[in-house]
Amino acid sequence: MDWLRSPRDDLLLEQPDGDDTFVQGEGPFRDYERRLTPAEGGAIDEVTRYHVGLPWFGWVFAPLVRGTVARRRPGLEQHHGEQLWWAPPDRLERRQMVVLGLLAAASLSAAFVNTLFTQTVNFAARDFGVSNSGQGVAGTVVRCAIVIMLPVVLLADRVGRRRMIQITAFAAPACSALGALAPSFAVLTATQAVGRPLGLALDLLIAVVAIEEMPRNSRAYAVSVLAMASGLGAGVCVMALRLADLGPSAWRLVYVVSLVWLLVAADLARRLPETQRFEAHRHDTVRHHIHRRRLLALAGAAFFGNLFVAPASFFQNRYLEEVRGYTGGGIALFTIATATPAGVGILIGGRLADLYGRRILGSVSLVVGTFVFLLSFSVGGWPMWVTALIGGTIIGISVPALGVYRAELFPTGGRSLAGFFITVAALVSGSLAILATGALLDRGFSHFEVLGVFALGQLVVAAIVMLAFPESAHRELEDLNPEDRITAAS
Repeated sequence: MDWLRSPRDDLLLEQPDGDDTFVQGEGPFRDYERRLTPAEGGAIDEVTRYHVGLPWFGWVFAPLVRGTVARRRPGLEQHHGEQLWWAPPDRLERRQMVVLGLLAAASLSAAFVNTLFTQTVNFAARDFGVSNSGQGVAGTVVRCAIVIMLPVVLLADRVGRRRMIQITAFAAPACSALGALAPSFAVLTATQAVGRPLGLALDLLIAVVAIEEMPRNSRAYAVSVLAMASGLGAGVCVMALRLADLGPSAWRLVYVVSLVWLLVAADLARRLPETQRFEAHRHDTVRHHIHRRRLLALAGAAFFGNLFVAPASFFQNRYLEEVRGYTGGGIALFTIATATPAGVGILIGGRLADLYGRRILGSVSLVVGTFVFLLSFSVGGWPMWVTALIGGTIIGISVPALGVYRAELFPTGGRSLAGFFITVAALVSGSLAILATGALLDRGFSHFEVLGVFALGQLVVAAIVMLAFPESAHRELEDLNPEDRITAAS
């Protein structure tokens, strides 16, 4: 029984606290105690009490943690310091767990806001009598309003990430909810031209905080968790589409649902701390420049990548409704059933990217997944469901592998601003692609034909990643951005 009296060294590192009692030395728990007491016949009773302390999503990991805590016995123990298959490669501390949980909750809100107009535009357009081309123009207007993000990201690099996340977490859902009162399609577009950029700013700052707070071997894992939370937030929006089936103007009810996310904003205002890296550089008198070659490479990848992603997501509901005859409920079922399994790909991609590297994994999965997903626009019935599911899952593997670069490759003083320029590149290409797709669809071209051309952009993305992106796995942010180390030392 000596192994029972040895400290755990896996999900947490125990330390003795008196005779036969162990508490958490390092680890993610809010409270933890393991106590051993003698029993009859020379046996030992082991009682472990703990509280996971992961905000909002503790229930997701509770069964996994419970199984890990209960199964410790000879032959089943991890090697010292080794993490479980479902856990990040690094052992997270309590603060990091709290931050990750809060950011995941914020990702729910940001994803809902960013998905809202895309998911409801065809219902609103039908109610107001707007064509495919009109929808394309509206989508472009909403995307061009990204300029609203600029003061947010500039302030985030000056006054702090925490304060701007708090502001945008309240403002984004509140502005988006105004769409429920829109008397015309133009007014609806105007409300989302404010709400959606604020949602994008929130999403950008969430990624920045995650990259700055997570340990070096777990940044892609954190991005994968946030991406899965984003998928859930978008899924809530999709599920809310059932409300659109209640009547011609019932799509407005989906916008009312936005107000639910004010609860998340209140929790962020109460518990989210400022990042330690920003605090270390808060009083820098010299603002770091943004690496131009890195910025051009990331902006180019975002530009060519979004040529397919933007129109595919924007017109998918219209395709399902007009070409395949789906109702709002049918669209919701299809989207949830095919997109939810992509979370498995995202989780796998995050862990593999942290363990083995980002570049090859991200490039290959992006290209293969895109062309498999493209097939869903050429077939109906169960083949459409299968190709969308498999393609989305493979694309999901690329999300954390490539998404982590946006914040890793820039110094603290310009990290948010660099993210803004990359987002601009993505939205510019997306706007152009949406306009072109709407016009070509109105001229009789099929979804498969149009999107097939834009899918070629993913080959360009893969080439840029392989030729211009550095491998950032297992490296501290200060190694990737030496100026941060110099400033901190001075």
